Amino acid sequence: MEQSPLTHQPRPEVFQQKIVQLYEALFKDDNDDGEKPEGFWREFFLLRPDRATLRRILDEISPNDLLHFELQTGQLFSRAVAALKGGSGHGVTDFNALDTLSTFMMAVLAKKYTNPSSDIIGVLAGLDHIDAVFTDFVGGLDSIIRNGRSLDLRQKAVEVALAVASGAYQTTLLTYFIQRDLFPSIMKYIQDADTPARIAAPFTLIGLLANYNKFEFQNPYQMRLNDFVNEEVIRKIIKSVGYTCQTLRREYVDVQDDLPEGWTLVSTLNMIGLGAIAPGGKPPQKPVYDVEMAKKMFAELPGEDAAILLATYDFTHANKLFCSNFVTLPPEKGEEQPFAGFISLTSYLLQHAHLSQRTTLYCHLNLMVFRLLIEDTDVCKRMCSEESKVAVRLSRQRSPYLPLVRGERVMATAVMDTMVDALNHNLRRRLDVSLYSLCVGILLRIISCMSRNKKRVQYHWAELFRSLLSLVRFLTTYANDLRGLSHMDALLDHVVNLLALGLTAGESFLPTSASYDDLFYKVVESGDVLVKFRDTYKLFNRQSNSIDTLVNVSLHYKEMLAGSSGVKAVGKRSGSQLTSLQVLELIKQGYDTLSIQAKEGLDSWERYREADERTLLKKMARSAVADVKVLVGE
Repeated sequence: MEQSPLTHQPRPEVFQQKIVQLYEALFKDDNDDGEKPEGFWREFFLLRPDRATLRRILDEISPNDLLHFELQTGQLFSRAVAALKGGSGHGVTDFNALDTLSTFMMAVLAKKYTNPSSDIIGVLAGLDHIDAVFTDFVGGLDSIIRNGRSLDLRQKAVEVALAVASGAYQTTLLTYFIQRDLFPSIMKYIQDADTPARIAAPFTLIGLLANYNKFEFQNPYQMRLNDFVNEEVIRKIIKSVGYTCQTLRREYVDVQDDLPEGWTLVSTLNMIGLGAIAPGGKPPQKPVYDVEMAKKMFAELPGEDAAILLATYDFTHANKLFCSNFVTLPPEKGEEQPFAGFISLTSYLLQHAHLSQRTTLYCHLNLMVFRLLIEDTDVCKRMCSEESKVAVRLSRQRSPYLPLVRGERVMATAVMDTMVDALNHNLRRRLDVSLYSLCVGILLRIISCMSRNKKRVQYHWAELFRSLLSLVRFLTTYANDLRGLSHMDALLDHVVNLLALGLTAGESFLPTSASYDDLFYKVVESGDVLVKFRDTYKLFNRQSNSIDTLVNVSLHYKEMLAGSSGVKAVGKRSGSQLTSLQVLELIKQGYDTLSIQAKEGLDSWERYREADERTLLKKMARSAVADVKVLVGE
């Protein structure tokens, strides 16, 4: 090997950074030198980490072999924790220590140990020292997140906390984060953050910590969410959620551009209030994927940033001030309204809900957010009012398409379109009954609010009732596959009661008599199906729905039709059968002799109880944890 003319030492064939030499010296197989000297560690944290190399070295060590390196790993961890507190002024030791810790903890926590909690404790510090060292570690992160000398340094501390929270989620190590309570420091960092992008990580961290064993003990982060009243911070969080939703939606649009025909990027940006950022030239052509490739790409969405939706759910569930601001916060000039972005993303998720279990979980999570908002009377009234008008881009990536609405619309109608699209695009024999029950339940609650407050809203009501009756036909046709599924009774009640509410109280929320007549026409047309639906599911034995209202209305008009023309068919144009217009005219005449006996409480429902969804929420937390692992590893 050639000698260096300066040092007269052998010159390596390939240049190697000094920090890499230190990594290899620390983890070499024949290392039995005991503790490394002070000078080794001083140099170690003064040098910029090579995170890729450190991760490669650690990944190549098996879990069992890593336990044999516990002296080295314990030194690395304890020295890095000391460096967190030792960094000051314009030094780099705390920066380098955080980068090293992030990579080290991700690698260590990612391994599959025989006894995860005890083995990880052995790797980090040993049972005798873990309490002191890990308490110092969490305290150091807490101090930097709250008062670090720069936002970049504080952001790195958040990333380390995310790496530990996601990697150690199934171990006892996370109890140190529960005991310390990082909530005030995280919120202080969010308050100081200068961009929505900086807020996403700490807010996601709150979501993971708030869900840790929350059904097993009183989680302090859940209590903090209940009591939080800093409206300035809440609004910054909401803007970050909206910003993240737009980013996640863009990933769907990149797979399949679903701009309606005749639209342009400029006109779309103008529609959702982003005209100020419209490009002057022609936008670049997006690639077009075949059906199978697009389906595969959609199945991998949403991106891992969707983990922020878990914290969004928790804040919505716990905090009324957050709910109110989430719906009412106006867009800043040239930007999309945050809640409009949330509705928009949900519409894209729901059109592809069946492609993966992960997507389905995020759909359920967002639907529970809608349910919580709508069960708040004041929030729901706001969403149904003219003052709530907002432009929302809804997914048009799968047919059938609902009528296109250009410009601003009442917020509740955009939510209703999202629910109707979900009903139309997820019908299959292995029906996701919980998802359908949520969607129909949300429609029932919105329309009940409109009815109670006499809000006559312009909407394509015919599409809503057509979708509901199509669902009735589907449930009847595939009853043998569906009858025994859990939550089926709730779905049946919601569908029946929503249609019955339209018949009995439609005048209070349907904007025109024509839309009211059309509902009656559709019920009469579906009369035979409704009778079969009732008998198939034995709904006449259930006191919680009003199926008799639907069947009796149908029978009333069929008797009128038979009496007027001797026919049984509805809406056809052959022979002596009545035309659709003649049937509609008879329906109007029949109002005088129609007596609708609806059950009480059509517009009431059981309020949301989180304990009922504990299994789903635990799955959702695990999915969010997996997404955060990917995020911190990028």
